[in-house]
Amino acid sequence: MNSCLYCQKEMQLPGGFQALFQKAAQSFWCEDCIAKWTFIKGPTCPTCHRWMETAEICLDCKKWQADPIYSGCLDENISVLAYNSFCQQVLAQYKYRGDYILAVAIADLLKSKLKQISFDLITPIPLSEERRYERGFNQSEALITALGKKPTILLTRMHTEKQSKKTRKERLETPQVFRFTGQQEISGKKVLIVDDIYTTGTTLYHAAKLLKEAGASEVRSLTIARS
Repeated sequence: MNSCLYCQKEMQLPGGFQALFQKAAQSFWCEDCIAKWTFIKGPTCPTCHRWMETAEICLDCKKWQADPIYSGCLDENISVLAYNSFCQQVLAQYKYRGDYILAVAIADLLKSKLKQISFDLITPIPLSEERRYERGFNQSEALITALGKKPTILLTRMHTEKQSKKTRKERLETPQVFRFTGQQEISGKKVLIVDDIYTTGTTLYHAAKLLKEAGASEVRSLTIARS
């Protein structure tokens, strides 16, 4: 027997030769939990992956593209899940209650998307030293490791109020909180940023701006969810 890594419900695994062939694709989630996810399918904004009636650029992305400071900084965001109530619960347990083992289960949801993205370096959105101390780990860095990749630390972060406590307007008005480390040559490199949620895009655009200024040829992001 195997247990769901989130709800701990026991799952019956196939036996014999079938188990050998299915081992690599083994699910870490029970059927009940899988049914609660809302996977993003169908038409989406080609830039931020927001669900749309037609595959055209959303109003938020049009505003980013019209901004002379941030236009062209983030080439694309790819999200796997819609940010529903179940997703919110799982990510809260992962991030704020230190359920580190969930990184493996969440990474399992992202693997197929990761294979579709071309990149030279993969980097996490950093936490401030204070926030990392509170949580005990960086959830984005843990995801990269669980995906079987080596994270390259390109940015540091100043300590600010939690994004989750800010209104949409406050998030959009947040000043630059990142600094490029300068410890890695990224000129001409394709960089993939990993983060948990794409909400307004502020965090990712701020990070992408510094990476483009440092010479990155392309900057994309892979996020668990799109709110």
